[in-house]
Amino acid sequence: MELPWSEIAAFAAALAVAGVVAGFLAGVFGIGGGAILVPVFYQVFVLLDIDESVRVHLAVGTSLAVIVPTSLRSFQAHYRRGAVDMAVLRSFVVSVPAGVVLGSLVAASVSGAGLRAIFAAIAFAVGLRLLLNRESWQLGSELPANPLRGAIGLVIGFLSTLMGIGGGVLNNTFMTLYGRPMHQAVATSAGVGVLISIPGLFGYMWAGWGDPALPIASTGFINWIAVIIIIPVTLIVAPLGASVAHALSRRQLEIGFGLFLLVVSARFVWSLF
Repeated sequence: MELPWSEIAAFAAALAVAGVVAGFLAGVFGIGGGAILVPVFYQVFVLLDIDESVRVHLAVGTSLAVIVPTSLRSFQAHYRRGAVDMAVLRSFVVSVPAGVVLGSLVAASVSGAGLRAIFAAIAFAVGLRLLLNRESWQLGSELPANPLRGAIGLVIGFLSTLMGIGGGVLNNTFMTLYGRPMHQAVATSAGVGVLISIPGLFGYMWAGWGDPALPIASTGFINWIAVIIIIPVTLIVAPLGASVAHALSRRQLEIGFGLFLLVVSARFVWSLF
């Protein structure tokens, strides 16, 4: 990483801008910002010439580290508005973290290309579903009870950990497919992000522990330079995003979220070639 200070400053500025966008999106969509942080981090690590074998893992792990305070801040903002379904959140307290542990174990062995493909496929499927959404596209009027809900929580935690996101992408889809309002799904997803990001942080530290290809200031697959730059910005901006979310209609949220996911998916597919 022997780069001129001017280039390092430029990378830091790019990360700060990404933090503004990620924090805003965390509040608007309840996604913790990971869906944008992962591709941004990946691109910055490419420019820094970080080893390909750890590049995407480092992007995913660092994203989860940033999501910890971002999700807490976003959850707090939505909770104060009374929008969070605490019953759903409590039902995920065991199953979602269990999925995170499983995802961390898989991340320790899967390739970087594999992680990018997973990210792109899930983002595309969910984004397309949101854009083409119809009121009739529902699996039921009530959320399933345990053990099915627990199994769904496990899958949400598992896939979100592999994607480096806070669970909003998947939890929003799950709740709206069972007739829950988009605003409630978004608010509850902020809480799911807390359940994913905290164990995910430690999981990715363990998964990459001692890897000789890691850059300076990294603990496992967490790079603390990126974390320190991004966190203050996202904490400031997340409440603004939550305010915007409550000013928009359900369909506006769905279209915005869907378009965003398709763009992110296309970016990762491009990176595979």
